[in-house]
Order: sequence, then C-alpha cells, then structure tokens
Amino acid sequence: MPLTTTGELVARAAAHRSAVASFNIITLEHVEAVIAGAESVNAPVVLQVSENAVRFRHGRLLPLARAAVAAAERAAVPVALHLDHVQSDALLRQAPDAGFGSVMYDAARLPYADNLAATRSAVDWAHAHGLWIEAELGEIGGKGGQGALDAHAPGARTDPDRARAFVADSGVDALAVAIGTTHAMTTRTATLDHALLERLTATLDVPLVLHGSSGLPDDELAAAVTGGIAKVNVGTALNIAMTGAIRQFLTTHPEAVDSRGYLTVGREAMTRAVAGFIEALGPVPAVP
Repeated sequence: MPLTTTGELVARAAAHRSAVASFNIITLEHVEAVIAGAESVNAPVVLQVSENAVRFRHGRLLPLARAAVAAAERAAVPVALHLDHVQSDALLRQAPDAGFGSVMYDAARLPYADNLAATRSAVDWAHAHGLWIEAELGEIGGKGGQGALDAHAPGARTDPDRARAFVADSGVDALAVAIGTTHAMTTRTATLDHALLERLTATLDVPLVLHGSSGLPDDELAAAVTGGIAKVNVGTALNIAMTGAIRQFLTTHPEAVDSRGYLTVGREAMTRAVAGFIEALGPVPAVP
C-alpha cells in the first residue's frame, strides 16, 4: 500500500490510547523483518533510520531509504519512514527527497537554551517542508555524546513544567521523554517512572514517545501505553535477535559460507521479535 507518515500513525494511535511501534533498521534484512513482523499481527509500523545507521552506510542515506520505501509500498499494512536521532542539519535537509515523512531532531545533548534554539530552527525548516518532527527533553542515556547524566541520575528525567514550555516554544509535534529507559540495553530489566509519565501526559498536549524500549519487559511496555505513550522505539532488541540467531547457526554449521543461510535465520528471528514487541503494546486500531 502507499507509504504513510509517522504523524498519521501516531495521531491515530494517540486517539485510540494505543501506540505505534517504531523499529530502527540497518540492513535490508531489518527492513524485511520489520514489515513481515507487522504484517503477521496486522499492525501499522514505522521504519526508522538513525544518523548512526547512515554513518555506518558510508554517510549515504538514499540506498537504505530507497529500499525501505520500495518494501513499504509493497506491504500489506501501513508503513511510515522516519529519520531518527538527527544531529546534522545537512542530514535533516535530505529527509523529504529521500521519502521520509518525519524526523526526530536530537539536540538533547545541549544545554536547555541551546537545545530549544536548535530545535526551533529545525522545526521551522521541517514544517516548511512538510515534515512531522519529534524532539527529546531529558537524559535517556546510552548513546555517545548525550551528556554527562545517566538515565537515573537526579535531574535526568523530563520535568513536566519545562517540557510544557519546551513544546510551546519549539513547536514540535511530539516529545520523547526520559522516564527511566536507556538506549542500547541488552537486558529487558528496565522499569519506568509511571508517576512521572502520568504527570507528563496530563501536562502536555502532544504525543509522547518512548526511546530505549528494548530494555523494557512486556508488562512495562503495556503500562507505558496505558500511561500515554503513543510511539515506542525499538532498536537493540532486533540486533540481539539477529546476532543470536546467526551465532547459533554458525556454531551449528561451521562449514557454512553462503550468507543467505545465516541471514535467513537472522531475519526470521527479528521478525519474531517485531511481532512480540507489537503484541506487547496491546490492541492497536484495525488496519484500514
């Protein structure tokens, strides 16, 4: 079906008090696995390309983006394309022509005033070019260059009053909030500050986004959605699934040299992980 936008999927999820799952993609196998997993549970999904993934692909956005768009247009469920954790204005400006309908502009590493100024500038440009834009306030942690605080340090979590001012002054369409998750967790042992999430939901009038969701067990994911999260980002969990499956395959088949063998099991493992995360979020609006 035609490529949809993150803004449309998030707005629909928020209206139904549900959440759309957003998965970071690095390879074509990631793209195929995310779409197959979403199709298996008949749910919409967002494909996310991070600035780190672009750097891995020799700084070239288009090859992976073009593959993602082509796969999305052949999917049986709505699929959106999102540019994630963008710090480079040059990369931001490539988004519309590459098929992206949304971007997460990441200036959270900067002091508040600088974060606000940079984000306001990005929002003005993004809106002028038809992009839905997300930003981050607070310290989610787990990514290089994100600042000195960790996700559980005093002052790391998103303050509702400051968040309200930031949303109003920046004009962002959604806000990623720091409520206890950490990027790149390899165990699902994180717990959320549900009281803070309740305050943020009551204070803000834009959809809330949860980063670092790979570290959350199923019950915490479901509670996050119940508490008001409308977009849930997952990345590391797919890499864990893929790497584990490939490692097991190569241990069992040390003679294997054809990459299709181990990439197949890696893709299948990611597909199962995608379906599991989507189902953990609870009921989603029926695909039109």
